[in-house]
Amino acid sequence: MDFEEILMDTEERMEGAVSHLAGELAGLRSGRASPALVDKLNVEAYGASTPLGQLGQIGCPEPRQILIKPYDPSIIKDIEKAIQASDLGLNPQSDGKVIRLNLPPLSEERRKQLAKHVKDSGEKTNVSIRNVRRDANKEADAAQKDKTLTEDDCKRVKDEIQDLTKKFEGKVSELVAKKTDELMEV
Repeated sequence: MDFEEILMDTEERMEGAVSHLAGELAGLRSGRASPALVDKLNVEAYGASTPLGQLGQIGCPEPRQILIKPYDPSIIKDIEKAIQASDLGLNPQSDGKVIRLNLPPLSEERRKQLAKHVKDSGEKTNVSIRNVRRDANKEADAAQKDKTLTEDDCKRVKDEIQDLTKKFEGKVSELVAKKTDELMEV
């Protein structure tokens, strides 16, 4: 691999780790309603397991309410079953056309548990980013050994990899801080 390929691959993999964390945090229940909370929830409908986001419109008309309007009202019962079977702890209310999910406020203890979970997820993502850095540094060393990179280029690549690592660890810190603040506000 040459200089540019190593950097592009490294940045792509680090971006993937941060995107994964962002998706995980979006689906984490805070005091606020968010379509991401139920968007990826799998529903057994039409003989197949399908993400809820593909079966209907999901919106938040109020800060503590999620409104689900299925494209086909005949699958409302399937959606209700999937929500009740999930670990969200929400009770769906249906009028035959739409499903309403009212989010009760989180207890202080639950907020702290969720904040700890957010911090742990952030740390796991940082470990992933550091693993990507380690792999990229090995690639650079191998390229130098194969004489496709000079010693100076190898040093420059490693410096840029370190800069990328700091940049993405900063993004992780931002995501974790933002979600923790969101969880702890009453």
